Amino acid sequence: MLFEYLSLVGGLVVLIVAGDILVRGSVGVAQKLGIPNLVIGLTIVAFGTSAPELVISLGAALEGSGGIAIGNVVGSNIANVLLVLGLPALIAATACGEDGATRTAIFMVAVSAVFIALCFFMSPLSLPAALILLGLLAVFLGASAIAALKHRKEQKAKAAEIAEDDGLLEDVEGVPDAMGIALVYIALGLVGLPLGAHFTIEGATAVAESWGVSDAVIALTVIALGTSLPELATTVMAAIRQQGAVAIGNVIGSNIFNLLAIIGITTAIVPVEVPAEILKLDIWVMMACALILLGLAAFRVTLGKISGFALTAAYCAYIYVVYMFSITSA
Repeated sequence: MLFEYLSLVGGLVVLIVAGDILVRGSVGVAQKLGIPNLVIGLTIVAFGTSAPELVISLGAALEGSGGIAIGNVVGSNIANVLLVLGLPALIAATACGEDGATRTAIFMVAVSAVFIALCFFMSPLSLPAALILLGLLAVFLGASAIAALKHRKEQKAKAAEIAEDDGLLEDVEGVPDAMGIALVYIALGLVGLPLGAHFTIEGATAVAESWGVSDAVIALTVIALGTSLPELATTVMAAIRQQGAVAIGNVIGSNIFNLLAIIGITTAIVPVEVPAEILKLDIWVMMACALILLGLAAFRVTLGKISGFALTAAYCAYIYVVYMFSITSA
């Protein structure tokens, strides 16, 4: 089993590194082309950080592991709220009162409800479900782009303030200055992601069999946590830099892309059966997390050590319940 564990860990490492390189290259190209930073954050960067989830889910679906395909997305959305927001709050206070966060969080909750309805009434998820999800993605991207461009136009005369407001993406370390290097970054990311996905799926399937649990459980826990590490690292740095808006914006955007883009693209290519065990528990935990996130945004909560510990403890409890539920159901 040593090789299987090395395959799982090594695959996750390759995914994280390749996803990071892809994001940096994408940001570099977008900035060279003069695309507004807000649009970059809502599209290229958000989709880039979700690239590991896309490759994992699509690769798993093509190999007939529907449990991994769905579990990866559901588990990632749960981890993004409980762990990605919880752990950074243990380091530094994280404010969730970003302007516009409530509106976007409402959309995220609505998208989660649509996804749940599709899972119950259209399983296996196939092209009709994909069209609904990708249609909602187009609406989200269009509205985000319009809002970003409007803001950019209003602030055009205040270049210094724009630089300050959009400074996060400008200050991203490791973004290549030359277009050629940025394109090389993108190429390396696109090559590394499929390789990492292949080894991760192979290792996860073998580990699941040795532990006596389903591939859905492994996807909900190990793989979901692994593919959420880029978001976790970003949010930790945002908390340290006292950029609470970045933290909650990162989580909301990632969760929306996971449901609409990842599941939408995957099910447009290959039908995916939704595991019954996910319908019984995990999908409802995901919805509860979405509502928690909406509450944090609506009430402009500032997460401190106590709330951070509560969220992190809730995630640990969820992992425990998932494994216990799997053992009792076996």
